[in-house]
Amino acid sequence: MSVEINNESGMAADEPGLQRLAAFVLESLHVHPQTELGISLVDEAAIEQLHLQWMDEPGPTDVLSFPMDELRPGRLDQQTPAGLLGDVVICPQVAEVQADAAGHDTATEIRVLLTHGMLHLLGFDHAAPDEEAEMFGLQRDLLLAFSARERGR
Repeated sequence: MSVEINNESGMAADEPGLQRLAAFVLESLHVHPQTELGISLVDEAAIEQLHLQWMDEPGPTDVLSFPMDELRPGRLDQQTPAGLLGDVVICPQVAEVQADAAGHDTATEIRVLLTHGMLHLLGFDHAAPDEEAEMFGLQRDLLLAFSARERGR
């Protein structure tokens, strides 16, 4: 699996931890190990520009996902074909504000945003209540399982 991280945010981030999380999510959802994923950490000005350009919404946001090959989760008996999953763009400055409001640290919020963005790349959405319950439940389960694995390292 190829996970490329580009940090242009001006804030420090646990890049090895983000790579482990990305690999864990892809493995858990039976995505082919040769799948490629890009992760970019950018500042508020950069994410605001992307937010306006691609979503036609002003102001900075926390995370944006840009799918490429429209891959979907596989199954235990059948992995997703290898391909280019896409890019997740995260703004640590926005994550820091959200982390304060949520009562946890910025690193935890960035992990939440990465998982959320990856689920969007894999076709999950939260527009309808049933979709939201499925996506956020899976997001929670993945983060809890990853945290348990990290504690056991």
